[in-house]
Amino acid sequence: MSALEEMVRPSLARIVAPGDGYAPDREEYWGSGFFIAPGWLLTCAHVVGKGGAAVWRSGNAVGVTWQGGKTTGEVVLAKPRPEEPDGARGSWRFPDIALVRVRGADDAPCVWLSDRAPTIPAQVSLHGWSRQTGDLGMRHGIGEASALDGKALLLTGQTPVEGVSGGPVVDLRHGAVIGMNKGRGRHEGAAVPITALRELYDVRGGEILHTVMGEHDLHHLDRFNDPAAGADWTRAQTRLRGPGAQGLDPGLRVRLYGHFAHLPPPGGPGEVMHLVHEVKSRVVQEDYRSPIEHDPRTWREGAGLLHGLRDPGDHGGRPELALDAVLLYAAKVARQSALDHPAGLDRDRLRAFTVWITEQATLYARQAIREDIDALLDRLPEETLRTPATVVTVAGPTPAGTPSRARADVLVDVGEPVYGERYPLSVKLLYDGQDVTPLYSNDHGVRRDELHQYLREPLAEALRLGDRGEHLAAVEAFLPRRLFDVPLDDWRLGADDAWDDADLFDEQSMPLGLRRVVVIRDRRRGTRPPSPEWRRRWAGVTGRPLSAGPLRGEATAQGHPETGRPEGRMAAYGRLSGMDDACVPVHCGPVGSGPGLDAMAAALAAGHPLVLWRRDGHDHDECREFHLRAGQLLGLSGGAEGLHRQVRELRIRVSDPDTAEGLVGDIAVLFDPPDRPPHGTEPMQPPLMAAPDT
Repeated sequence: MSALEEMVRPSLARIVAPGDGYAPDREEYWGSGFFIAPGWLLTCAHVVGKGGAAVWRSGNAVGVTWQGGKTTGEVVLAKPRPEEPDGARGSWRFPDIALVRVRGADDAPCVWLSDRAPTIPAQVSLHGWSRQTGDLGMRHGIGEASALDGKALLLTGQTPVEGVSGGPVVDLRHGAVIGMNKGRGRHEGAAVPITALRELYDVRGGEILHTVMGEHDLHHLDRFNDPAAGADWTRAQTRLRGPGAQGLDPGLRVRLYGHFAHLPPPGGPGEVMHLVHEVKSRVVQEDYRSPIEHDPRTWREGAGLLHGLRDPGDHGGRPELALDAVLLYAAKVARQSALDHPAGLDRDRLRAFTVWITEQATLYARQAIREDIDALLDRLPEETLRTPATVVTVAGPTPAGTPSRARADVLVDVGEPVYGERYPLSVKLLYDGQDVTPLYSNDHGVRRDELHQYLREPLAEALRLGDRGEHLAAVEAFLPRRLFDVPLDDWRLGADDAWDDADLFDEQSMPLGLRRVVVIRDRRRGTRPPSPEWRRRWAGVTGRPLSAGPLRGEATAQGHPETGRPEGRMAAYGRLSGMDDACVPVHCGPVGSGPGLDAMAAALAAGHPLVLWRRDGHDHDECREFHLRAGQLLGLSGGAEGLHRQVRELRIRVSDPDTAEGLVGDIAVLFDPPDRPPHGTEPMQPPLMAAPDT
């Protein structure tokens, strides 16, 4: 056996039907699995799914046999899960991954999980149990990971045989598990990339993965520190690198990840990627933004994006850049953790981490990076490592060059209809109001009633990547005018039943507009250079009190149009052009069709960047109250940027029957600046919950 195979074998387990007497020749064999942390096993969802409904109920329903014993395990996380646990076994599409808790297996050796997406092509070894040759036994083969499409890792050469589903795929060059066997077709096999673990963070209970990954890293650190433990992954990886290799060596890496394991986890991928981008820009000395957006959920994955860093202008490569980058990133993580979690840190461990970073920087980092690291860490011992009674008073200034806003905002772009009534879609991240990274597109288009269905998952992913700590990404929807009444701010991205279930309700299950800035922008106007009227009116609504005026000229003091012929488009344009620059058109009704659409078109032509309207059905006698409340809301906002909080508070009040009495809601906002400034410059604050007229 090779050294890697020798280390993989004790980590392998076979998944069987639960029961007594797991004799290999008699047990009902389901598939393979492998330990990733003490007592934690990874396998395919379709493997444990062979147990039917019992697996998806609470309790131990999965038999597990490994080199050190046999017991039953419990499926803690899985994706996908059958929609009906008591029904069919489900459709096992990607990611096809399950995490099993195996109590009593704390001594089982664990594999080393790669901290980044695999480098393709890669020579790999495939491992698992199989009965293909008759007897149930361990199988091992060599192949090549030939392609990665984001969801699937394609395998050629020796492809998975029946039964090895759920077993590990090992990168032979780097000595790390990069995937999990899923199945095979006629000419190639398929594996689940290990980065699919990220998808489990988003299912109910997914936060347990932070604990599991921390235990994974501490397990490997313990084995590295104990020469009597036998073969370990870190030493094997060192041998694979060869003598004289530069950059972040495996011994340094396992110690770094051990320190990360004792820190509170990042709040989301946006926090990690924000620090990664800062480090890349500093070390490479340019605005180094990758065209590929990553979705890291742990501090170790952020380091994984840096330890192969190269200067794009230096084709010879400079391995020392990677070590500089990782050490600077570690210092930023330590500081960020200290400032974000002053009362929840183990101060002795944090102090040990900062000392370790300083020592490594003294040994390995260039002088400029050492100075950056010293500047980041110098203040922590006296300000952050004090007793809990005093540390909570220290917030510390934002480091120079760190913006106080979300990492990125989210652009939802819905195009004009094609192929009849199908709207093409895209979701992008917008950094600093300028740089754009695409995340999702559907050029074929979807029907209007399918918008929520198709945008739900990519929008949730984009928001995770855009959020940074208490600064939440805004949602800007560039829409055709006939879609202005789509209730984007009322969409929920979590489970459908979470909003009404107290056991499932959390901040992620709320409608978007109750937590975030959600605004509509005119797609047509946004494709052309801004007109002088548009620029002038934007200046007029910035930093000064706002007032309300009717969007439709037929509106009366009671707030709704009288019966009779609607105002013509050019007449509306003339009237709206004559409004004061700080006057915001308001309408008690929808604007995506009929007279409301004509009036909205006139307002846009007249340069208005702000419009408020009510898109829901209502009685006419409510319109006077709506116009009154809208005028009060605009007056309290103090300008365009202050409008966001006022609208959010109104939406919160309207959404609760106990506070909605006397209010009129389902308010929509056109917020369409000609030169878009970044949103998210203020952290989330609790709503004032005061009535608009107080």
